[in-house]
Amino acid sequence: HPLRVLTRCARQLEGLCSFLQLSSCPERLLVRFCSWLLALAPDLSYASAAILAEQLFLVRVSVLALLPARPPSPAASYPASRSCLKVLALTQPPSRHLMAALASFCSKYALPFCRILVAPILQEPAGGPEQTKLLCELVEECLEPEHVALVLSQVLEVPLSERLLPVVQAVLARQVREALPAELLELLVLALCRQAPALAASLCYAKLLTALLTLHQSRVS
Repeated sequence: HPLRVLTRCARQLEGLCSFLQLSSCPERLLVRFCSWLLALAPDLSYASAAILAEQLFLVRVSVLALLPARPPSPAASYPASRSCLKVLALTQPPSRHLMAALASFCSKYALPFCRILVAPILQEPAGGPEQTKLLCELVEECLEPEHVALVLSQVLEVPLSERLLPVVQAVLARQVREALPAELLELLVLALCRQAPALAASLCYAKLLTALLTLHQSRVS
């Protein structure tokens, strides 16, 4: 039964998603499907939600890279091991239907969503500006404070680049209402200091430092 597969049988869920062609269904139907997921009881397991996050959204923010085929690295983490030829790069802003579906899914399954979708976007060196805008919009509009902090921790796991600075700015903008955990603030300051020589000429870097000092002047020495 499809409902039983969704809630209990994570191993069979990928096959069901493929059969239903969820990765390519029209985005207006994607919104309806995600709304239905919110009402589903019992809640999905982490494993099932992670598979759905990949099947529903990863391909929609991906294009096939024109690279020679190569076997996945044994050390590659899920889902990159099955998506090693995909360059996560939106070529145009996400539609309102896609954003509505993302917001709906994030409202209940933000943790697997961040692990499965956000992490590969951050780690992809060929990512484009539309990816960055998508992450900023998720931080600003869709994620709860604890998951905003998770996104920042994921940002700080990769080398801080010009492309990722707007994401950090979006996180800091949320901190007007919610305090940044002390350990993350310390890691952020260290990352910004390490990248100072490479980003010294960046206007975005200067704005980020100004925002950081404005919000956390008493906590940054």
